[in-house]
Amino acid sequence: MIPHPSPSAEPTPAEASAWADVLVRRRLLHAAVLTPSGQWLVQDHPDGPVHLLQGPADVLALAAAIQHHTRSTRPETR
Repeated sequence: MIPHPSPSAEPTPAEASAWADVLVRRRLLHAAVLTPSGQWLVQDHPDGPVHLLQGPADVLALAAAIQHHTRSTRPETR
């Protein structure tokens, strides 16, 4: 069995990159770019403002917020 990190573990840049890639591929974000300083530039829409995220934890928080919003606004299928 593969051990999983504890929930309190700090997110890694690789995790943030994976989530950013998914959000862009699923068209939930227009762009997400990692800067050399470890910060992220994200843009919701092509003509929208660019937001600065401080690091991997902020990217994962954004992914969680988008996921929560997506799940809370879609019609119940059960």
